[in-house]
Amino acid sequence: MAKHKREAQLATTSVHGGHADRVPGASVVPPIIQSSTFHWATPDDGELLYSRFGNNPNQLQVGAKVAAIEGTEAGVALGSGMAAVAMTLLALTKAGDHIVAASGLYGATHALLGQELPRRGIETTFVDPDIGEWEKALLPETRLLYIEIPVNPTLRILDPRPIIELAKEKGVHVVCDATFSSPVNFRAADLGIDVVVQSATKYLGGHSDIIAGVVTGPSEVIDEVTKMSRLYGPSLDPNAAWLLDRGIRTLDVRLKRHNENAMAVAQFFESRSEVERVLYPGLESHPDHELAQEIMNGFGGVVSIVLKGGGEAADNFMEHLKLGMCAPSLGGVETLVSQPRYTSHASLTPDQRRVQGIPDGFVRLSIGIEAAEDLIADFEQALSG
Repeated sequence: MAKHKREAQLATTSVHGGHADRVPGASVVPPIIQSSTFHWATPDDGELLYSRFGNNPNQLQVGAKVAAIEGTEAGVALGSGMAAVAMTLLALTKAGDHIVAASGLYGATHALLGQELPRRGIETTFVDPDIGEWEKALLPETRLLYIEIPVNPTLRILDPRPIIELAKEKGVHVVCDATFSSPVNFRAADLGIDVVVQSATKYLGGHSDIIAGVVTGPSEVIDEVTKMSRLYGPSLDPNAAWLLDRGIRTLDVRLKRHNENAMAVAQFFESRSEVERVLYPGLESHPDHELAQEIMNGFGGVVSIVLKGGGEAADNFMEHLKLGMCAPSLGGVETLVSQPRYTSHASLTPDQRRVQGIPDGFVRLSIGIEAAEDLIADFEQALSG
């Protein structure tokens, strides 16, 4: 009787996934293949290898690794998270098509959907999380439904299950940006989401030293995304692909520390009179806490707060930080603090930000893996500064 092959756990796949079969004398760590092109004697040699095509060995290895972690058929690594989003949307739509998207999205994604794609004849309807709104927004031309879990930076958790069922009923794709959760905290494909996009700059890379993006999903979708990438050119540099592969090896242990630290920090801020509101899915006060417990394995490393005193209070808080660094981005081992009005949502008007729950005084904290006690001490003195 044939033995059933046991599926490896995520922590194991993060270390070994995507690597070539072991042969005597092979390096334990995959080498960096820093070459733009490769010898190709005849068409019988197989596919033409060219790093802009995304088939450099380092690019292929990390794409396969993320797909294995996510539990999807295939994956492709690209030059940034926005490249992953843009190439996916262009691969799945054409002029005359329609997209339905959640209203609360990363600022650049919102701008891509609302400003750039209409120039190409692709329209988007933005809707609130209520499933009835999604149903009403559907048109005969609708080709995909786009969501983020959690939403940046409000950390609202949208229930994807009714949206997935609606998509199946209508025969359209569901695309989910799972950057904030990572595959450690949210198993998108297991729930039935077709395509997952992530900024690998964040938790997957984990060290704030690369810009990268990944798309995972069915082979036929990844093939189309790869075609778009070869046309538009946002391939991932081999050295960055190698660094991404190295970062992913510690993904599981890093995320567990991020989760623990963020919970401790969120509880601290909830006890402070200077803070008007704390947004963290792990807190019982979060409007989506029960849903987060139901569909997520962890609550993530990002905590958002709204300070009393508005933008002036937020500026003062950030000016007094000594350990937390004032910088955009998230998901690195160090703690990064930013105000979305200056960074991720700077392209939106103050009124648009308020509608999305991002008033002046809103501060987003990407909690690193430092000692939680040291972080809390820093935040305490910054609040008092």
